[in-house]
Amino acid sequence: MTRKLYYDSAYIKDWSTTITSAAEREDGVYVTLAETAFYPHGGGQPCDTGYIGEMAVLDVVLEGQEVYHKLAQLPEQTEVNCRLDWSRRFDHMQQHSGQHLLSAVFRELYQAMTLSFHLGSDYATIDLELTELSAAQMAEAEQEVNRQIYLNHSIVSYFVTAEEMAKLPLVKLPKVTEDIRIVEIEGVEHNACGGTHVSATGAIGMIKLLRCDKQKGHVRVTFKCGSRALAEFNDQTRVLGELSAKFNTGKEEIMDRIGKWEQEQKLLVAELAAVKEQNDTYLAQELLAAAEADSKVIRHISDTRVLKDLQGLASKLTERTDLPVLLLSAVENKAVLAHSGASAFSCGAFFKAHLGEYQGKGGGSGKLAQAGFPSWEAAVAFYEFAAQQV
Repeated sequence: MTRKLYYDSAYIKDWSTTITSAAEREDGVYVTLAETAFYPHGGGQPCDTGYIGEMAVLDVVLEGQEVYHKLAQLPEQTEVNCRLDWSRRFDHMQQHSGQHLLSAVFRELYQAMTLSFHLGSDYATIDLELTELSAAQMAEAEQEVNRQIYLNHSIVSYFVTAEEMAKLPLVKLPKVTEDIRIVEIEGVEHNACGGTHVSATGAIGMIKLLRCDKQKGHVRVTFKCGSRALAEFNDQTRVLGELSAKFNTGKEEIMDRIGKWEQEQKLLVAELAAVKEQNDTYLAQELLAAAEADSKVIRHISDTRVLKDLQGLASKLTERTDLPVLLLSAVENKAVLAHSGASAFSCGAFFKAHLGEYQGKGGGSGKLAQAGFPSWEAAVAFYEFAAQQV
């Protein structure tokens, strides 16, 4: 059985050992080592990566009491030097220790137990036994958990027997009855856990709570610790600086400036809608005036209008004539067919019957249908065909 160095110390970064077995599986080569500091997947924490000799460790899994390391191929020698990806390991240590401390704070402040923990590559989450969590409570929890970080409580881990465990004030009883590992944050909590942790809360650095969401009747809190929290702060500062520069104002006035900009945009959108409405009215009048007495369809190709604009124009036209209206957008290769409802002809049924011949996709109702085409040539071909058939 592999000696698990990550239980001796989470700070072991490199070591020399012997490959004790190797097996080829469908997805790669898996080796066992006499000693390993590579932590396998478990307890919500991802595995470590790094190198065994010159071979990259791609995955680490625990099967029974044995730790298996996935490699692309077998190293040439059985005596190997190993090294962790230390930045990944320390990141996991910060996040996992931060989760323990954060869960303890939520228990203390709101009597909320942690139901689950997930450590992802970008952020971590805990699901709490709460139905609601206000912004004020989030702020209070964040303030308190960072205060506990500053107190720099020592964090130690050790194995106990079932009898020794019974005397400890555990947060939750573990499912295992042997090899029970306790992670203790001095003066805060005793927790059964097999993960890797920093040596004191000060090494967590900081904890930033990002948001809370409803999750199956409970509350999920998303957070970042340590270097991740610092990177989040730097990203937000960069974005804030770019917004300040774009709006030519200090960060304190950005929200006011954005509010004014939004109001200006609403006014511009309203003005543009009014202009479009007027233009559609004029164009509809022009198209109807230009139609010959024996015309069977009102047709028009637009070089500037998109589908939504064509639908508005079609509405204007069908208010003024019972003739079918066929419109084509050169901007989007899209067509619209409409009529006032005076005809029994179905626009949607016509499109459904013929679009496939022109690689078009779309549909609609009896009075209005629209479709898009993969090329201008296909769009024009359908437009000409529809003008003749309608």
